Amino acid sequence: MFRFKRMAVSLLLATGTLTGLARAEAPAAIVTPVMTQPLDDYPGKEALMIVVEYPPGAADPVHRHNAHGFIYVLEGTIVMQVKGGKEVTLKPGQSFYEGPNDVHTVGRNASKTKPAKFLVLLLKDKGAPVLVPEK
Repeated sequence: MFRFKRMAVSLLLATGTLTGLARAEAPAAIVTPVMTQPLDDYPGKEALMIVVEYPPGAADPVHRHNAHGFIYVLEGTIVMQVKGGKEVTLKPGQSFYEGPNDVHTVGRNASKTKPAKFLVLLLKDKGAPVLVPEK
């Protein structure tokens, strides 16, 4: 009987630990479209402006934009990196660039307690998705 109780307690502890890990998943970014503008001088291209809010602890999956991306930090502190580049920590007033062939390997809120917000301008193919998950 003692052996069964010990197994039951171990199982409960393991289940509780796994449940805790599932809850620890980073919160998702909140993306708000600001404007889309066709670029008549560049047929088939458009500019898309969005605001991205990272709740505390938020992180993006590895992805690409297939666009020129210009990031400007409005609030909080974010961490960005593209494949082959250095990880950088950005504060309000600082900016970051991603090229159309870059793979965005790190995009996250540097804080676990405060939100962060940044403005993104993407120059991309008209109608193309904003983000493409990288496999």
